[in-house]
Amino acid sequence: MSDLIEIIDSLENRISKLLHKHELLKQQNTDLKEKIVALESNSEDQADQLKHWEEKFSALKNANAMLGSDEHKRETKLKINALIREIDMCIAQLSE
Repeated sequence: MSDLIEIIDSLENRISKLLHKHELLKQQNTDLKEKIVALESNSEDQADQLKHWEEKFSALKNANAMLGSDEHKRETKLKINALIREIDMCIAQLSE
C-alpha cells in the first residue's frame, strides 16, 4: 500500500510541476505577444518616418535642380511638364 501512496505522491508532484511550468509558459507567451505588438507599432512608425524623409529628399532634389544643379535637371523638367499638363487639363475642364 505504501508503494501506491509513493506513486500517487510522485504523480501529484509531477502534475504540480507541469502546472507551474504551464503557467510560466502562458506568461511568457503573453509577454512575447505584447512585444510583437510593440515592435509592429514601432515598425509602422519607422515606415512613416522613412516616407516622410523620402518626400523631403525628393523636394530637396527638385529645389537643387531649379537652382541650377545639373545633376537632377531632367527629373525636374519632367515634373514641371507633368504639372503643366495637369494645369492644362484643369483649365480644359473649367472651360467646358
